[in-house]
Amino acid sequence: MTILSIRTVGDPVLRSECQPITVFDKELAALIDNMLETMYDVEGVGLAGPQVGIDKQIFTYGGIDDREGYIINPVLETGEETQEGGEGCLSVPGIKSETPRKNWARVRGVDRHGNPLELEGEGLFARMLQHETDHLHGTLFIDKLTGDDRKRVMRTIRAGKYAAVAGKTTAERATRVSGAFGSFGAAGSLGK
Repeated sequence: MTILSIRTVGDPVLRSECQPITVFDKELAALIDNMLETMYDVEGVGLAGPQVGIDKQIFTYGGIDDREGYIINPVLETGEETQEGGEGCLSVPGIKSETPRKNWARVRGVDRHGNPLELEGEGLFARMLQHETDHLHGTLFIDKLTGDDRKRVMRTIRAGKYAAVAGKTTAERATRVSGAFGSFGAAGSLGK
Protein backbone atom coordinates (compact mmCIF):
# COMPACT_ATOMS: atom_id res chain seq x y z
CA MET A 1 0.00 0.00 0.00
CA THR A 2 0.95 3.63 -0.47
CA ILE A 3 0.85 6.62 1.86
CA LEU A 4 -0.50 9.56 -0.14
CA SER A 5 0.35 13.23 0.24
CA ILE A 6 -2.41 15.32 1.84
CA ARG A 7 -3.26 18.65 0.21
CA THR A 8 -3.63 21.66 2.49
CA VAL A 9 -5.71 24.83 2.41
CA GLY A 10 -4.77 26.95 -0.59
CA ASP A 11 -4.53 23.99 -2.97
CA PRO A 12 -7.17 24.48 -5.69
CA VAL A 13 -8.20 20.79 -5.71
CA LEU A 14 -9.75 21.35 -2.26
CA ARG A 15 -12.16 23.85 -3.83
CA SER A 16 -13.14 21.59 -6.74
CA GLU A 17 -16.56 20.12 -7.37
CA CYS A 18 -15.61 16.45 -7.65
CA GLN A 19 -16.68 14.20 -10.49
CA PRO A 20 -18.55 10.91 -10.00
CA ILE A 21 -16.58 7.70 -10.25
CA THR A 22 -17.78 5.52 -13.12
CA VAL A 23 -14.96 2.98 -13.47
CA PHE A 24 -14.86 0.23 -10.85
CA ASP A 25 -11.60 -1.62 -11.28
CA LYS A 26 -8.43 -2.70 -9.46
CA GLU A 27 -7.09 0.88 -9.55
CA LEU A 28 -10.13 2.01 -7.57
CA ALA A 29 -9.64 -0.83 -5.09
CA ALA A 30 -5.98 0.20 -4.64
CA LEU A 31 -7.02 3.84 -4.16
CA ILE A 32 -9.44 2.86 -1.38
CA ASP A 33 -6.73 0.83 0.38
CA ASN A 34 -4.21 3.66 0.02
CA MET A 35 -6.67 6.26 1.31
CA LEU A 36 -7.47 4.12 4.36
CA GLU A 37 -3.78 3.58 5.09
CA THR A 38 -3.06 7.30 4.66
CA MET A 39 -6.00 8.29 6.89
CA TYR A 40 -4.74 6.07 9.71
CA ASP A 41 -1.13 7.15 9.19
CA VAL A 42 -2.06 10.80 9.89
CA GLU A 43 -4.53 9.81 12.63
CA GLY A 44 -7.64 11.03 10.82
CA VAL A 45 -11.17 9.69 11.05
CA GLY A 46 -12.05 10.57 7.46
CA LEU A 47 -10.26 11.35 4.20
CA ALA A 48 -11.82 12.58 0.95
CA GLY A 49 -10.52 12.30 -2.61
CA PRO A 50 -9.59 15.98 -3.01
CA GLN A 51 -7.48 15.80 0.13
CA VAL A 52 -5.15 13.42 -1.72
CA GLY A 53 -5.35 15.38 -4.98
CA ILE A 54 -8.08 13.36 -6.67
CA ASP A 55 -11.14 15.26 -7.87
CA LYS A 56 -13.41 12.25 -7.53
CA GLN A 57 -16.38 11.52 -5.26
CA ILE A 58 -14.92 9.14 -2.71
CA PHE A 59 -14.09 9.20 0.98
CA THR A 60 -12.85 6.78 3.60
CA TYR A 61 -13.61 6.72 7.32
CA GLY A 62 -12.56 4.84 10.43
CA GLY A 63 -12.09 5.01 14.16
CA ILE A 64 -15.62 6.16 15.03
CA ASP A 65 -17.85 3.63 16.80
CA ASP A 66 -15.55 0.84 15.57
CA ARG A 67 -16.70 1.52 12.00
CA GLU A 68 -14.37 1.56 9.01
CA GLY A 69 -14.92 1.82 5.30
CA TYR A 70 -15.48 4.04 2.32
CA ILE A 71 -18.22 5.29 0.05
CA ILE A 72 -18.22 6.33 -3.58
CA ASN A 73 -20.48 8.97 -5.14
CA PRO A 74 -22.23 9.78 -1.84
CA VAL A 75 -25.43 11.80 -1.65
CA LEU A 76 -25.99 13.37 1.77
CA GLU A 77 -29.19 13.89 3.72
CA THR A 78 -29.42 15.27 7.25
CA GLY A 79 -31.96 15.62 10.02
CA GLU A 80 -33.15 18.87 11.55
CA GLU A 81 -31.68 18.57 15.06
CA THR A 82 -28.34 20.32 15.45
CA GLN A 83 -25.33 19.23 17.45
CA GLU A 84 -22.51 21.12 19.05
CA GLY A 85 -18.93 20.09 18.61
CA GLY A 86 -15.53 21.03 17.40
CA GLU A 87 -13.85 20.08 14.16
CA GLY A 88 -10.44 20.07 12.65
CA CYS A 89 -9.28 18.93 9.25
CA LEU A 90 -6.21 17.19 7.88
CA SER A 91 -6.19 19.80 5.10
CA VAL A 92 -6.32 22.72 7.55
CA PRO A 93 -3.60 21.66 10.01
CA GLY A 94 -3.43 23.30 13.39
CA ILE A 95 -6.92 24.86 13.29
CA LYS A 96 -9.93 23.65 15.24
CA SER A 97 -13.24 25.34 15.90
CA GLU A 98 -16.78 24.73 17.02
CA THR A 99 -18.60 23.91 13.79
CA PRO A 100 -22.37 23.77 13.29
CA ARG A 101 -23.62 20.38 12.06
CA LYS A 102 -26.76 18.28 12.14
CA ASN A 103 -26.95 15.46 14.68
CA TRP A 104 -28.10 12.80 12.19
CA ALA A 105 -26.87 12.14 8.67
CA ARG A 106 -27.07 9.49 5.98
CA VAL A 107 -25.16 9.08 2.73
CA ARG A 108 -26.20 6.85 -0.11
CA GLY A 109 -23.69 5.84 -2.74
CA VAL A 110 -21.96 2.74 -4.05
CA ASP A 111 -19.16 0.38 -3.10
CA ARG A 112 -16.04 -0.53 -5.10
CA HIS A 113 -18.12 -2.82 -7.33
CA GLY A 114 -20.86 -0.28 -8.05
CA ASN A 115 -23.34 -1.91 -5.65
CA PRO A 116 -25.58 0.33 -3.50
CA LEU A 117 -24.11 1.36 -0.14
CA GLU A 118 -25.68 3.37 2.66
CA LEU A 119 -24.08 4.82 5.80
CA GLU A 120 -26.05 6.40 8.62
CA GLY A 121 -25.26 7.71 12.06
CA GLU A 122 -25.61 10.29 14.78
CA GLY A 123 -23.20 12.49 16.68
CA LEU A 124 -19.57 12.22 15.64
CA PHE A 125 -20.30 9.76 12.82
CA ALA A 126 -22.92 12.14 11.39
CA ARG A 127 -20.44 15.01 11.70
CA MET A 128 -17.83 13.02 9.76
CA LEU A 129 -20.32 12.14 7.00
CA GLN A 130 -21.16 15.83 6.58
CA HIS A 131 -17.52 16.97 6.76
CA GLU A 132 -16.26 14.45 4.18
CA THR A 133 -19.18 14.96 1.79
CA ASP A 134 -18.54 18.71 1.96
CA HIS A 135 -15.00 18.07 0.70
CA LEU A 136 -16.45 16.52 -2.46
CA HIS A 137 -18.20 19.80 -3.20
CA GLY A 138 -15.22 22.08 -2.56
CA THR A 139 -16.30 23.07 0.96
CA LEU A 140 -14.01 23.06 4.00
CA PHE A 141 -15.21 23.10 7.60
CA ILE A 142 -13.90 26.66 7.93
CA ASP A 143 -16.55 27.73 5.39
CA LYS A 144 -19.24 26.69 7.89
CA LEU A 145 -17.97 29.03 10.60
CA THR A 146 -19.70 32.30 11.40
CA GLY A 147 -19.12 35.44 13.41
CA ASP A 148 -16.10 35.74 15.67
CA ASP A 149 -15.03 32.11 15.09
CA ARG A 150 -14.81 32.71 11.35
CA LYS A 151 -12.89 35.97 11.82
CA ARG A 152 -10.43 34.30 14.20
CA VAL A 153 -9.78 31.36 11.89
CA MET A 154 -9.42 33.51 8.77
CA ARG A 155 -6.97 35.83 10.57
CA THR A 156 -4.96 32.80 11.65
CA ILE A 157 -4.82 31.38 8.13
CA ARG A 158 -3.80 34.73 6.64
CA ALA A 159 -1.06 35.22 9.24
CA GLY A 160 2.48 34.30 8.33
CA LYS A 161 2.65 31.93 11.30
CA TYR A 162 -0.02 29.70 9.78
CA ALA A 163 2.07 29.14 6.65
CA ALA A 164 4.86 27.91 8.92
CA VAL A 165 2.50 25.55 10.81
CA ALA A 166 1.07 24.14 7.57
CA GLY A 167 4.57 23.81 6.09
CA LYS A 168 5.85 21.97 9.16
CA THR A 169 2.89 19.57 9.08
CA THR A 170 3.38 18.93 5.36
CA ALA A 171 7.12 18.33 5.86
CA GLU A 172 6.48 15.87 8.71
CA ARG A 173 3.95 13.97 6.62
CA ALA A 174 6.30 13.95 3.60
CA THR A 175 8.71 11.68 5.43
CA ARG A 176 6.07 8.93 5.26
CA VAL A 177 4.65 9.59 1.78
CA SER A 178 5.35 6.93 -0.82
CA GLY A 179 7.28 8.00 -3.89
CA ALA A 180 4.76 6.87 -6.47
CA PHE A 181 1.32 8.43 -6.74
CA GLY A 182 0.08 5.74 -9.09
CA SER A 183 -1.85 6.42 -12.26
CA PHE A 184 -4.54 8.54 -10.66
CA GLY A 185 -2.96 12.00 -10.69
CA ALA A 186 -5.13 15.08 -10.08
CA ALA A 187 -7.50 14.32 -12.92
CA GLY A 188 -7.11 10.59 -12.52
CA SER A 189 -8.29 7.75 -14.63
CA LEU A 190 -11.24 6.98 -12.36
CA GLY A 191 -14.45 7.82 -14.10
CA LYS A 192 -12.81 9.23 -17.23
